[in-house]
Amino acid sequence: MSGEPEQKREDPTAHEQMMDSEKQIKRNPHPDFKKVEGSRPDWDEERKWDYTKTRNPGWQPGDGPNDGGECLKEEHVEIDPYAEGRPAPFNYKLLISAIIPRPVGFISTMSADGKSTNLAPFSYFNLINHDPPLFVFGFAGGFDKAKDSLKNLTDTGEVCINIISEHFIEAANATSINAPHGVSEWAWTGLHPAPCKMIKPSRVKEAVFSIEGKLEMTKEYESRATPGKKTGVLAVVEGVRFWAREDAVNEDRNLIDPSVLKPMSRLGGITYGRLLEGIELPRPEWEEAKKSESAQAHIKPKAEGQ
Repeated sequence: MSGEPEQKREDPTAHEQMMDSEKQIKRNPHPDFKKVEGSRPDWDEERKWDYTKTRNPGWQPGDGPNDGGECLKEEHVEIDPYAEGRPAPFNYKLLISAIIPRPVGFISTMSADGKSTNLAPFSYFNLINHDPPLFVFGFAGGFDKAKDSLKNLTDTGEVCINIISEHFIEAANATSINAPHGVSEWAWTGLHPAPCKMIKPSRVKEAVFSIEGKLEMTKEYESRATPGKKTGVLAVVEGVRFWAREDAVNEDRNLIDPSVLKPMSRLGGITYGRLLEGIELPRPEWEEAKKSESAQAHIKPKAEGQ
């Protein structure tokens, strides 16, 4: 996942470097993962997407948190991301465990000569605009050590973004393996390429929703802790064509059914989240919301710092 490790294109020993990086990050908390996994309940096929009520359906303006104030009893600790002796991987582990859930952008790219393809999951990914449709990616490292996905994207300006669903989560995760350069992720995972319309990279046929994209801009970032070291590249991609599975999209082609999409989200460490429940909360409308007596009591002018 990236900003997470992915083998460097032109360096045959990059997968070894990635192993060293993983050891430093210590993302996997289990010495014997299969033993731990074997002790857990089986995947529940009976659980389906559903809507529930909110925790407090009777919430009114001024009510605050819905836990009766329990969250206010705990104290906070201050964390300086650049504190002396604090390794950069600490900030990485902290942030990916706190900024959750994150959507996963499963991206397909192709080299400029068309001889090599790459398929990789990115959890530094999100939607930032709809007109034009814009998506953002974060790549670990700089242009000087560009990895397959970033090099292909900058060389060709093209990428296909696929949203990961339950039915191919293992295959998608398998593309993050530290395989030597030249090994096909398509063959390794058993996923199937499907043709795009506006770009050369393939989309993942198993994906319920895919986006053909063209590179809009990139920006490279430098480390604050180690000046001069390039630590990240931001890429903005414009969506130029969408692909939606027929049973997932409505007649107007403007809504994807979450019960069909069944998206998987990225949490901290090696953890993914399965989306099974949703709540609906209409956006308040001022003229209507301010009418009740309880609301009137909480309409006050802003004070400094609030």
